[in-house]
Amino acid sequence: MTPDTIVLVHGFWVTARSWEHWRTHYEKQGYRVLTPYYPGFEVEVEALNADPSPIAAVTVPRIISHLESVIDELSTPPIIIGHSAGGAFTQVLLDHGYGAAGVAINSAPTEGVVVAPPSQLKSTFPILRNPANRHKAIGFTHEQWHYAFTNTFTEEESRALYERYHVPASANILWGSLLANIQPGHQDVWVDYRNDKRAPLLFVSGGEDHLMPPSVQKSNAKHYRSDTVTEVREYPGYAHLLPAQEGWERIADEVLAWAVAHAR
Repeated sequence: MTPDTIVLVHGFWVTARSWEHWRTHYEKQGYRVLTPYYPGFEVEVEALNADPSPIAAVTVPRIISHLESVIDELSTPPIIIGHSAGGAFTQVLLDHGYGAAGVAINSAPTEGVVVAPPSQLKSTFPILRNPANRHKAIGFTHEQWHYAFTNTFTEEESRALYERYHVPASANILWGSLLANIQPGHQDVWVDYRNDKRAPLLFVSGGEDHLMPPSVQKSNAKHYRSDTVTEVREYPGYAHLLPAQEGWERIADEVLAWAVAHAR
């Protein structure tokens, strides 16, 4: 049975509002499209910027549990598409048995992926440079956002997207991700790379992404050793905020076609 529902999972420094155009695009094709917020993020972007305390309080286990509860209410497995941190959460959801197929766009790495390109370090330095901020919600300036998210966009486009989508991110979660590979035991974004029951997974990589460069996607994909389909597609010229860059419609259609073809 072809999936009739698509679940779009947003990443950090944005909210579910960032999927607004993809949601409309897929709904016009007859799909039911869900864009769940992280717990506490249900208010508008402007409210989160005014009071980021829900961002500082959120944890990865709470996010995963909430996403699972949304999918649990569906009658059939959906296609799950995640961007950035949402890509890592998509991998976790698939590993937990959710979804008919998954797409991870410019995905944050899951546990065990140690590739850290210079552009990624530069992108996250404003957040990680001060350990005293670990339990706070830390945002980007527009200049920092432009480097990390919209480096292929015009200044005007970048600023408009910054004002519409940008919110702070949990420094605590980012520090946890940084330390995950040196702490004992399974951490929040651990997945079983040998899970043969996992749904097919497509990594989509923007060729000019500074925050989660192609080398991160390729390394993450190579960690999988299961018999389940795992593929990588790179789109030259695209930045981290690929879902909002000109030409996104073609990518949205191509990844959906892949997911439908591989759904199980």
